[in-house]
Amino acid sequence: MAGFNTSFGKRFLLIGFSDWPQLEIFFFVFILIFYSLTIFGNTTIIILSQLDLRLHTPMYFFLSHLSFLDLCFTTSTVPQLLINLYGLDRTISYGGCVAQLYIYLALGSTECVLLVVMAIDRYAAVCRPLHYTTIMHPCLCQTMAMSSWVGGFINSLVQTGLVMAMPLCGHRLNHFFCEMPVFLKLACEDTEGTEAKMFVARVIILVFPAALILGSYVQIVRAVLRIKSMAGRRKAFGTCGSHLLVVFLFYGSAIYTYLQPIHSYTESKGKFVALFYTIITPILNPLIYTLRNKDVKGALKKILMRGRDSG
Repeated sequence: MAGFNTSFGKRFLLIGFSDWPQLEIFFFVFILIFYSLTIFGNTTIIILSQLDLRLHTPMYFFLSHLSFLDLCFTTSTVPQLLINLYGLDRTISYGGCVAQLYIYLALGSTECVLLVVMAIDRYAAVCRPLHYTTIMHPCLCQTMAMSSWVGGFINSLVQTGLVMAMPLCGHRLNHFFCEMPVFLKLACEDTEGTEAKMFVARVIILVFPAALILGSYVQIVRAVLRIKSMAGRRKAFGTCGSHLLVVFLFYGSAIYTYLQPIHSYTESKGKFVALFYTIITPILNPLIYTLRNKDVKGALKKILMRGRDSG
């Protein structure tokens, strides 16, 4: 078929999970529940961070950014998936597909950088506690947060531009959204040069941040081991361990998807891995980072008591 990378009237067919029709109802209910919980959990974090003065700290400032990011990240793909699973419409226009690809990559790239920023914040809190408020000045926090967003959107612009420059053959995308590896499989020409350029961009946005996060947590662990109080150690390790769990889940699935050669990428496995970092990780973030936190629980109880008293 002829390429149609500039023809916005063309439509793609998203195969989704139609290869397993007996599982589509299960997936629909499962994903709808998780999506609803993701919206509720992350929205709660954002509201609490704004309303409670005790949460006006750098850590919760970055967490509110992460929650808003996760809301946007999961919303960029899940509604389309639910429509696909319900069988209402399994197609998407070329323009809509490119827009989804750009937004999805931009938000995912932003999260990669934001997780580094949050690791730096934890490093300053644990390793430089006496200078923490001086180091993590509000102006610096705002600059770091904005840099995460700008860096993520620039990275996405580069990768999406490389895809749009390729002629595409075919209209069947064996996925539930417009994922980059699936796009590359539709290319009418050799993608080796494009893949090499994308690999460099992905190393910058995935491997470097992951290395920085691991390096910061190595320093945090060393500092925690010097704490004499067992209760203090336990609290620090509990907090850092939960943060690292989020990092491993997010970066592990992203590295599996984006750093393997395109010829070894399989759509069936890719769909389930994508489910993991588009559905599971966004709901884990509020659970792991904050809803287990005493400060957040206290803020939630305070707001609920205030609402009950005013009622």
